[in-house]
Amino acid sequence: MKKMRTDTIIRNDGMDVLLKNLGLVETERFIMLIQKEPFDYTKWQEDLFEDLSMEEISEKASVFRNKNSSLHTRS
Repeated sequence: MKKMRTDTIIRNDGMDVLLKNLGLVETERFIMLIQKEPFDYTKWQEDLFEDLSMEEISEKASVFRNKNSSLHTRS
């Protein structure tokens, strides 16, 4: 069973991912955008996958997992 991670660990891991993929300046811009604009995560998820079948979503998730397997080895 996987241990529940603390908010601090999740926050730090999130920042690591943002910094790795966006760099410092764009990470700061992203955070400012999120804080400035109202953001409905549920609506965003619905819109993000609305034109995809369950099989297509599963395939995209598998491809992502395989390309980013090193991100999933942290505990």
